Amino acid sequence: MSPFREAESRWHRWRAHIAARPSLNLPYRIGVGVIGLIVLAVGVVTIPYPGPGWLIVFAGLGILASEFAWAHRLLHFAKARYDRFMTWFGTQSLIVKGLGVLFTTVVVMATLWVLGTFHLLGTWVGLDYSWLESPL
Repeated sequence: MSPFREAESRWHRWRAHIAARPSLNLPYRIGVGVIGLIVLAVGVVTIPYPGPGWLIVFAGLGILASEFAWAHRLLHFAKARYDRFMTWFGTQSLIVKGLGVLFTTVVVMATLWVLGTFHLLGTWVGLDYSWLESPL
C-alpha cells in the first residue's frame, strides 16, 4: 500500500471514530468550521496582493470541504471559475494585462494607505505629511 493510501486510510478510521461519538463530532465540526473560515477570510483579504492569496482561499475552502458538502461544491465551482478566468486572461493583449496590473497596484496602494502604512513608513524617514495619514 502506498504511503498516501495508508495515510488516507488512517485518516478515515480516525474521522469515523470521532463521527461515532456525538460529543466529539460537534466540537470537531465547529473547530474545522472556525479554522476554515479564518483561513478563507485571510485568503480573501490577500487576493489583490502579490503572493498566494488564491492558494490560501482554496486552502480555506479545502479545510471546510473536509466536513461540509456546501464547501465542497463551492471549492469545485471556484476552482473552475478561477481556471477559466486565468485561461482567458492569459490570452488577452498586453493592454488588458497592463490594466490588470494597474488595477491590482491601485487596490494594494489604497489598502496600504487606509491601513496607515504610508504614514508609519513616513515617520521612520522623517516625512510627516497629512495626506499620508489613514482616513480611519
